[in-house]
Amino acid sequence: MTDLSALAQSAKAWPFELARKLEQRVEQQIKAGQRTADDPVTFETGYGPSGLPHIGTFGEVVRTTMVRHAFEALTGGKYTTRLICVSDDMDGMRKVPPTVPNPESLEAYLQQPLTAVPDPFGTHASYGAHMNARLCAFLDQFGFEYEFLSATECYKSGRFDDMLREAARKYQDIMDVMLPTLGEERQATYSPFLPIHPETGEVLYVPMKSVDGEKGTITFDDESGKEFTLPVTGGHVKMQWKPDFGMRWAALGVDFEMFGKDHQANAPIYSKITRILGKRPPEQYVYEMFLDEKGEKISKTKGNGISVEDWLKYAPDESLSLFQFQKPRVAKKLYFDVIPKAVDEYLTFLEKYPAEAPERQIENPVWHIHSGKPPAETTPVSFALLLNLVAVANPEDRSQLWGFISQYAPEASPETHPLLDQLAGYAMSYYRDFVLPQKTYRAPSDAERAAMEDLSARLKAFDGERTSENLQTLTFSVGKDHEFENLRDWFKALYEVLLGQSQGPRFGSFAALYGVENTARLIDESLARG
Repeated sequence: MTDLSALAQSAKAWPFELARKLEQRVEQQIKAGQRTADDPVTFETGYGPSGLPHIGTFGEVVRTTMVRHAFEALTGGKYTTRLICVSDDMDGMRKVPPTVPNPESLEAYLQQPLTAVPDPFGTHASYGAHMNARLCAFLDQFGFEYEFLSATECYKSGRFDDMLREAARKYQDIMDVMLPTLGEERQATYSPFLPIHPETGEVLYVPMKSVDGEKGTITFDDESGKEFTLPVTGGHVKMQWKPDFGMRWAALGVDFEMFGKDHQANAPIYSKITRILGKRPPEQYVYEMFLDEKGEKISKTKGNGISVEDWLKYAPDESLSLFQFQKPRVAKKLYFDVIPKAVDEYLTFLEKYPAEAPERQIENPVWHIHSGKPPAETTPVSFALLLNLVAVANPEDRSQLWGFISQYAPEASPETHPLLDQLAGYAMSYYRDFVLPQKTYRAPSDAERAAMEDLSARLKAFDGERTSENLQTLTFSVGKDHEFENLRDWFKALYEVLLGQSQGPRFGSFAALYGVENTARLIDESLARG
């Protein structure tokens, strides 16, 4: 039996690289007496619930879970692990996202903590609670094991109190870290502590008149000049986001966290704050940001890019996990056109997995997507091919597509291939919403028409085995016989005239799936139209 832990020691997939660093950290801390082998290894992700959730935010949980599983495989289950997802829902609402219902109704709650702002969707106790529920629904949908933490609850329940008192005692040390990073005007008013106004409930950005480290209190004037003294504990204050990052690491004993490139410059600050509070910063990993189709960074408040719900209308969640796994340190465009490619890449990796050697299997993305246990099911038809079948068959429901699929792959049925059945439904939805509106058919040139008439005749007369390879060879031969200088132009002409698009799957595979007679008829009808 193969020793998975031994294989993991040399695996090159990025989750294993991070897992090995984390193992070194834990072993060093145990040796130094800073933890015991029974202490859980804590993975954290942070979530800013200022706007509707999107895939970029959720990617942190997907990827962190992959690192967590790689760590468990590497260490052979030697350590207990946990994943905590912390929502920064005590942040003040600085502006109203335009994507929420009746945004004008929230204007009166600007600067209030997100958990004190009413829910414009009318489903939860607060805006923050609604956004948290959206995040948890996503995590549950993927079957993640996690512990959800609300920053508001952590502040109010006392979970952060010890570190907040320590931050008050080390107030000047924290200021010495923060002030050099700020402009002169900001330096004059900066405080790592943000009081929650005891009368208005607003999150205040005001300078401190004094900080009593022994008593754990702060004294400040509000904007009207009225003086207040508040304890730093019990939810009376929150910390500015950079010190909050480091304080949270210290308070929760975080061992690993990844974050987007927009945090990279501030990561040393987070780490310094953690050390000031007497703890070791976690192992960290910076990933590149997702971009929309214009190449602009995806923003929760702008609402650009794709939401999780959008993706899952058109593709299975495994394809979304694959998109998160691939090249996390490369900026990638995230828009609807990437979905079919992600689906077919997932299917390809899944098909390869069973025949691979163990050392290759743990490098395969599906091993990480499925926590080491990929399903055995494969699909005889690609998603791209299904999209083109939908284009010409114009089915009203999946059962009509299965009429073609069953002839192409007699061993397949909705019962034996449930993933393929799902893909058929996804293909119909994706085609209707994204492919059909972009269809542009063109008339063939005289040379193309002659070649297509010849192809139709040869298909009608074809009496060989109707395999994808045989039909591809036949189509290839027609292009050569009609002296296309570049055979890519021949296949492109077929796609543009027959399917209304400039590219498609292997034409032989399409003809085998759609049927030889049906393909000949499609050619004749397309030529008559042009």
